[in-house]
Amino acid sequence: MRDRRSPESTVSADRSSTPADLPAGYDGRRRWQALGVGLVAAFMTLLDVSIVNVAVPSIDRALHATPSDLQWVLSGYALTFGLVLVPAGRFGDARGRRIGFVVGVTLFTLTSALAGLARSPEWLVIARLVQGAAAGVVNPQVSGVIQQLFRGAERGRAFGLLGATIGISTAVGPLLGGLLIQLGGEEHGWRWVFFVNVPVGIVAVLLGWRLLPGRPTGQPDRHRLDPVGVLLLGIGVTLVLLPLVQREQWQTPWKWLLIPIGLAFLAAFAAWERWYARHRPPLFDLRLFALQSYTLGSLIGLIYFAGFTAIFFIFTLYLQVGLGYSALAAGLAITPFALGSAAASAVGGRVVTRLGRPLVATGLLVVVAGLLATFWVLRGDPHHSVGLRTALPLLLAGLGSGLVIAPNQTLALSEVPVPQAGSGAGMLQTGQRIGSAAGIAGVGALFFSTLADTRGDWATAFRHALLLAAGIIALALVAGVLDIVGGRRSGGSGRSAAGS
Repeated sequence: MRDRRSPESTVSADRSSTPADLPAGYDGRRRWQALGVGLVAAFMTLLDVSIVNVAVPSIDRALHATPSDLQWVLSGYALTFGLVLVPAGRFGDARGRRIGFVVGVTLFTLTSALAGLARSPEWLVIARLVQGAAAGVVNPQVSGVIQQLFRGAERGRAFGLLGATIGISTAVGPLLGGLLIQLGGEEHGWRWVFFVNVPVGIVAVLLGWRLLPGRPTGQPDRHRLDPVGVLLLGIGVTLVLLPLVQREQWQTPWKWLLIPIGLAFLAAFAAWERWYARHRPPLFDLRLFALQSYTLGSLIGLIYFAGFTAIFFIFTLYLQVGLGYSALAAGLAITPFALGSAAASAVGGRVVTRLGRPLVATGLLVVVAGLLATFWVLRGDPHHSVGLRTALPLLLAGLGSGLVIAPNQTLALSEVPVPQAGSGAGMLQTGQRIGSAAGIAGVGALFFSTLADTRGDWATAFRHALLLAAGIIALALVAGVLDIVGGRRSGGSGRSAAGS
């Protein structure tokens, strides 16, 4: 695809294509070991987005939580997760990804233990809020490490593994949660959903300190982390996300006014960053949006996660509440998606450097086809055969998802310079978190309104919400196709550089 970056932009592609520019001591096996540690931590933090969903009934019984408490246990994690992504990524760029990683995983491990020990709903909510912030510190460091340590086709493979981690952790969360609750019992099994992070986190901290690269030389020091930018971005993201994550608990329509106010703060953040960039390195370099690969990848990620995450939210509700499935049975029903996503992510990471954006468009098409097939097999009243009927369609959707998440992330970050890899990945993931919250809010609203209108027809409510989720993902497909067509008309190949 023709490079459409503005000539004024000083953001340039990462031209470091040889091992000579890698940090000292990071040839060969050590780079993959460092990646392995990062992927384990990423899996652990992303798993906690979905694993707690199946534990909600047990938490309710054990702690006598109110609906508002339970909502904050689920959505508070996502809120603080999205809040710190960009500042944490910038911190890693400036102070070293090893420090950011170790601090984040340590805090995540401690708060996981505190969540498992909770004796009241308030205790659990506070632990989850801090746990989400810790997860937001960890994840940009993992993407930044990939940008820093890998080049060319190897970077595509590394992002393929990260994409597989994202897809599997999101889809397999209900299954692992169900297994832990089954083993630990209905009363205390939910505590093991949190305790399981503790031994993994301890090992990740020790290995992360040993294997991840330290502070880069010649980078801005801690006095240049742009506190005004952090404040403006934090307020803006919070105001946008808050009415989405509290959609069920805040009944007043006035809550939606927070979104335009939040957008105004984000506009102020953009204006501030433009001014600040004239004097010092900003929190986030807006010139990255002059890179079409980054802008399009961010847009597709935001839209796709709006549909992708909502599917598991409504499916878990349908199975557990509507059909009376156990936590374990509900998790098993979602497993085909996770298996398909894992298999396709590994392949997608290897071929994205050759196929580019058409690979992502193909994946989106397959996801939509899989969801429509799921809708078709659930026509009528399938009752307790839902898990069997949806296995093949969800496997197909999972295969498509594996060709979307990893390749899209690879393409989006392909031209981002290494010194801005953390903040660039943080902004990309912030869009994904906002998309997830918006998708759950919109798809969930349709689900519950249909449930009320049909007087408790869970199957109809699920099918209608599933169609909306498929429609949202189809919008991401339209964006990808328009880019491919536009690139070919302008004389390009319809591909974005993935390994420059």
